[in-house]
Amino acid sequence: SGESALILIRHGESLWNQKNLFTGCVDVPLSREGVEEAIEAGKRISNLPVDVIFTSALIRAQMTAMLAMTQHRMKKVPVILHNESSRAKSWSTVFSSKTKNETIPVFTAWELNERMYGELQGLNKKETAEKYGVQKVQEWRRSYDIPPPNGESLAMCAERAVDYFCREIEPQLSSGKNVLIAAHGNSLRSIIMYLDSLTPQEVIELELSTGVPMLYVFKDGKFLRRGSPISPDSTGPYAFTPDLALYRERLDKMLEQETKTMEEIAESEN
Repeated sequence: SGESALILIRHGESLWNQKNLFTGCVDVPLSREGVEEAIEAGKRISNLPVDVIFTSALIRAQMTAMLAMTQHRMKKVPVILHNESSRAKSWSTVFSSKTKNETIPVFTAWELNERMYGELQGLNKKETAEKYGVQKVQEWRRSYDIPPPNGESLAMCAERAVDYFCREIEPQLSSGKNVLIAAHGNSLRSIIMYLDSLTPQEVIELELSTGVPMLYVFKDGKFLRRGSPISPDSTGPYAFTPDLALYRERLDKMLEQETKTMEEIAESEN
């Protein structure tokens, strides 16, 4: 139909989010709450098609994608593609075509990393505000083009994230692939700025909740925001398009047939 789904998920709460520390590009895992948020995000998108996954190079985004996909009704297994060297690529090759068809490729990219917070990384946010002043820290955190000491501004983060999106992800959508991106507050704000044609002022005011998926539909070269799914068994105000509703209907029938077949096998064995 020429229509593709694009799902964006900001990673769940990390252990440093929990401690109120500036994290940036420090590779910190999810907290227990973050794990639960990722699983809940997975339940919300369990009826949406996913053909390919993109994450940042950071573990909290990768954990979020993997945990979310454990809830998907299609039950395909996300597999990170290791193309960093010929050995990594060779050693991680899947040789069964049947198994390969039951996997979803996962691409990791540093370009989707969180904004690099420079000398603020690892500092407590409250203590930093007390040391430098609330106004200065707010300027570092919320201005568009003013970076923290030896760090990135949102504009710098947007340059790399949007370039990667246009170069690597948008062609996937154009070819009919349904894409999930699990990344970070600032890299996703940058991509949403591109998708929704936001101004710098509008994007700095944009807040993204951890672990809450956002759905877009790509059709005729345009992105249409559909909102956030409420739960796996409710269409909610974000509304399925006819194509996505058809996918869900086919998914229901496929899983219903699988259940029926398993019951028949169990009866025959008894």
